[in-house]
Amino acid sequence: MDFSYSPRTQELQARLHAFMAEHVYPAEGRYFAEIEANGKAGKRWTPLQVIEELKPKARAAGLWNLFLPPHAEGAGAKGDAEFTFGLSNQDYAPLAEIMGAVPWSSEVFNCSAPDTGNMEVFARYGTAEHKERWLKPLLEGKIRSAFAMTEPAVASSDATNIEADITRDGDSYVINGRKWWTSGAGDPRCAVYIFMGKTDKQAPRHSQQSMIVVPADAPGITILRPLTVFGYDDAPHGHMEVDFKNVRVPASAILLGEGRGFEIAQGRLGPGRIHHCMRLIGLAERSLKLMCERATSRTAFGKTVAQQGVTQERIAEARCMIDQARLLTLKAAWMMDRAGNKSAKAEIAMIKVVAPKMACQVIDWAMQVFGGAGMCQDTPLAYFYTLARTLRYADGPDEVHRNAIAKIELGKLAA
Repeated sequence: MDFSYSPRTQELQARLHAFMAEHVYPAEGRYFAEIEANGKAGKRWTPLQVIEELKPKARAAGLWNLFLPPHAEGAGAKGDAEFTFGLSNQDYAPLAEIMGAVPWSSEVFNCSAPDTGNMEVFARYGTAEHKERWLKPLLEGKIRSAFAMTEPAVASSDATNIEADITRDGDSYVINGRKWWTSGAGDPRCAVYIFMGKTDKQAPRHSQQSMIVVPADAPGITILRPLTVFGYDDAPHGHMEVDFKNVRVPASAILLGEGRGFEIAQGRLGPGRIHHCMRLIGLAERSLKLMCERATSRTAFGKTVAQQGVTQERIAEARCMIDQARLLTLKAAWMMDRAGNKSAKAEIAMIKVVAPKMACQVIDWAMQVFGGAGMCQDTPLAYFYTLARTLRYADGPDEVHRNAIAKIELGKLAA
């Protein structure tokens, strides 16, 4: 098992670090100021100029669509030209870590969720029409997208519970259902949803669900409200509750075929979890750096906070936890690259549990060193914590992944 980064990745790391230092870190203050100003002007959901101005610079620097894999592995999509320049999961992982240090920076490089996952779905499982109409403008950063899966009326931690209805009606499908936590739906540039619902409630449990492409301007779609995360609304991206009522789309909008929703979901979520976990590691690394800087600059009880035994213990433990999470995530990426997502199902589940828990703890320790400043807008730590805590739910709650890990372990004994 070789965790050394390829020459290409090392070169991209250097370029990405340089871009972040020159353009992104200096723009953090402007980012939050622009959000505040937009809110006061009644333009809360307006795309941010600071990001829009950085996008062409990132593209000109060759730091665009870095998440793309070397090739599409889905049915009917092998050999697509748009993937000939892509990176493996192991190659992309350290780049996601760098971007993770500034949560909004992924969009600058056209590498932000849920667009990354949706682009991979279109590339792996979409028709030529889907790719031309949706994938192409997404790759160019001209539009954004949303993924409508979770529902407020059922325990969506078990995705077989999802009750949204997709009914065939002649040459069309009619869609009905209420979704929430539909990230990206608040963005005025959101042009398309990928929607998960049931096409056959009598089919076997994991063959009832399908995914279908829904234009955001289709009649019958109502955005009910933005959902806040610990008080943050994440404008202009947003996490929306959305009602779909008698929304009609052509039959060609179905992805891969009826009953194949779970197959698509597994293809979509594997790489996405690598991205999430490595971004969390970047967030934890930055929090540890802030913690160390603060601890060496503040004095309490006659010595610096860094000289306090409890602080040293936490710094050491944070370093151990971050490096452990990184190595486990890189192992999962390495396994996925070698033998596909299924070969790494245990490792993918493990990193989903390990990375958010690690990040929450490291950020919490950093907040403790900052005292009151760690809880307010004077540092990014409070916002970092909300992001890390949220990811203990996103892509499936930790409890579901622990159950999966346990079943795999028990299965070894049975075998």
